[in-house]
Amino acid sequence: MTAPPAPIEALVRHFTDLRDGTHAGHTERPAKEAVFATTTDLLDAPARQALTEYDTHLLLGTGTLHATGLRRDRHGGSYATWRLTWPEQVRADLPALALHAHYDAGFHHPHLRGATVAEWPLNVFTPAQAAELLPTFRTIIAADLHNLVFQRDWRIVPALHSNR
Repeated sequence: MTAPPAPIEALVRHFTDLRDGTHAGHTERPAKEAVFATTTDLLDAPARQALTEYDTHLLLGTGTLHATGLRRDRHGGSYATWRLTWPEQVRADLPALALHAHYDAGFHHPHLRGATVAEWPLNVFTPAQAAELLPTFRTIIAADLHNLVFQRDWRIVPALHSNR
């Protein structure tokens, strides 16, 4: 039997963790948090790449990318966020395009979400697994941008203002 595609394999890892009460083989919160810290480092390059692609092709280089690095939230969880803002989005008072990796204090293991798209499993332990998320990041960003246009209108997308 052939190996499943990356998103299916990642979902199996996620469900296996739920079944076994582990995350990357760990059962204790401090060890799981250490794995999440490594995960956020591994996600940095593909998250930046995906957001930069949207900035280049749809926002025509008008966007500003901001990454938080690993942070603690006020409830005892941790997160890392990559956000892309641009003038039309700011003027329209819409949320930025975002990839938000979070390990909430009360959660068994980490998740990933966008600005309007919620809760993807996040079981990334190797550089290869992080790289496999690039298509998922692109999909989350595309869905978020679609949802933001739906909330406002097409005018928030600079590429639609030009004759391409």
